[in-house]
Amino acid sequence: MSCATVGLSDSDYKKLSSSVFMVGNEMLTHRKQVKHFHEPGDCHELTFSCHQRKPLLTNPVWKKMLCHSIDQALIRYQFHLIAFVIMPEHVHLLVYPTAHDCKIDGFLAAIKRPFSYRIKQLLTKQQAPLLTELTIRTRPGKTAFRFWLEGPGFDRNFFSKKAVESAVNYIHLNPVKRKLSSESREWKWSSARWYESNGEFIDPDLPTIHGLPWGFFLQTH
Repeated sequence: MSCATVGLSDSDYKKLSSSVFMVGNEMLTHRKQVKHFHEPGDCHELTFSCHQRKPLLTNPVWKKMLCHSIDQALIRYQFHLIAFVIMPEHVHLLVYPTAHDCKIDGFLAAIKRPFSYRIKQLLTKQQAPLLTELTIRTRPGKTAFRFWLEGPGFDRNFFSKKAVESAVNYIHLNPVKRKLSSESREWKWSSARWYESNGEFIDPDLPTIHGLPWGFFLQTH
């Protein structure tokens, strides 16, 4: 599979590649209007960004910490991770809830809050200038630490095999389109290498990847 793409012809791959930035820019425009909804069997592409879309996710140690938070949230809320990518200023997750009582908001909070708290602790200990930069005034006399962009993020529901496969490829192409890597499999902080190896490559720094939900595909055909 070239560049860890899944189920796409060469022409479809080129169309998807050329649309990555357009889709990404459009989704950011409507970020704060998102309302999470779920029907049993849905797959979700979740996107959340750093405060003011700053490139805060460049430190490998921090990215490992974020991967740990993702893993813990997957376990707690019984989600399977289909695909993901960590970019310098945002994160894409494609997930499949396995529990009937699915709580997208709770799942996202379980990733973002513990991670943000740990980063604040590190910055406080180091007396880093970034701590001041990420501390905002919420109201007179009150401040708050903001690692993440405020709001629910971006959530798309998928109901078909083709849509899920397209979402996987879109996610893996992010670093290539941003010229952070020449091929998606070269970007450590994504599930691309896992797909390239047919699930044999396991990186202990990354969250547990469950792959394509074949049970979901059977339900939709």
